[in-house]
Amino acid sequence: MGKPVLMDFFAEWCGPCHQQTPIIEKLRERMGDKVDIRKIDVGIDSEETRRYATKYDLQFVPTLVIEKDGVLIKKLVGVQSLEALEKILKPLVDQ
Repeated sequence: MGKPVLMDFFAEWCGPCHQQTPIIEKLRERMGDKVDIRKIDVGIDSEETRRYATKYDLQFVPTLVIEKDGVLIKKLVGVQSLEALEKILKPLVDQ
């Protein structure tokens, strides 16, 4: 099985996104390469961001999407705590 993927959908103009960023960085430090963390700037209009917006029904930022092996595990809207993210991700890493 593959490792879990956390996609952080953000925009530069988004205040709460700037609050989420240090939490994601701390998560990266704690989880290391056990989790694939991707930051996706949806403030930039591109085919890729439109595809993500449609696939995950993105309406607000920050939105965090957690997948494992291509399966959506959780979609979280708004700033999430480090503890909440670890609680979701740790069992996925241990599988």
